[in-house]
Amino acid sequence: MQILITGANGQLGNEINRLKEDFPQWNFLFTDVDTLDITNEISVQNYFEAQKVDFVVNCAAYTAVDKAESDYDLAHRVNALAPQILARQSQRAGARFIHVSTDYVFAGDACEPYAEEDSPDPQGVYGKTKLEGEQLAFKENPNTVVLRTAWLYSAFGNNFVKTMLRLGTERDELKVVFDQIGSPTYAADLAKAILHIIERSARNAVHFIPGIYHFTDEGVASWFDFALTIFELANVNCKVVPVLSDQFPTPAKRPHYSVLNKSKVKTNFELNIPYWKDSLKECIKELRDK
Repeated sequence: MQILITGANGQLGNEINRLKEDFPQWNFLFTDVDTLDITNEISVQNYFEAQKVDFVVNCAAYTAVDKAESDYDLAHRVNALAPQILARQSQRAGARFIHVSTDYVFAGDACEPYAEEDSPDPQGVYGKTKLEGEQLAFKENPNTVVLRTAWLYSAFGNNFVKTMLRLGTERDELKVVFDQIGSPTYAADLAKAILHIIERSARNAVHFIPGIYHFTDEGVASWFDFALTIFELANVNCKVVPVLSDQFPTPAKRPHYSVLNKSKVKTNFELNIPYWKDSLKECIKELRDK
């Protein structure tokens, strides 16, 4: 079985790459913008014609949330048109499509965890283009699983954990917002979930249940709580001061509430999801051991 991974150089793509040794029965095809332009339909079509692909996992995304406000064309090509192209070519090849999306499809003004059937209401270009990507993917390929996630971090790439560890050693005090709530999510946990879904589906096709799913690590925190825990686990002596979001104005509005209800993914795919602090401990240990 051949599995195409797009966005292989990102956090999630790297985590899947690291887990591939656990699945020697599969052949992974890792691509990024330097080897496959997923915004170019001819290139994607030629790739599919050259390779027999059984699963496609789209980890690629335009994630510069603030920059997207002034760079709509590129954000739209990567977040909306690329999933459409991948889904269409997957459908033609008889491949199943797994697409990673975001909590930014919601307004972030709820008071209880968002369920998959809740109405999206993205507030910025990033969220709007990601939502369009979901919709176009389902339109092109009914055998699509969309996994919405939030607050992703890992030992790879740029993310909140690595930024805090760097700033925490450079400064005595940091101001971090406390009025944005979500679930810190270790990219390795999402990678394991994706491979679990593929493994179950490879054993029995009926176990691949198309639809929208929410996946984050268990538990909730504010960015302030997240920063405090990072410093505590990493033994970094830096004072963290809680502040309101309006002290850090940004071009794109951030959701104040990004907690996602994960009941559906746990039930349909029999997933056990780790608690965010346990996973954070793993990630910090890896960063410290490097």
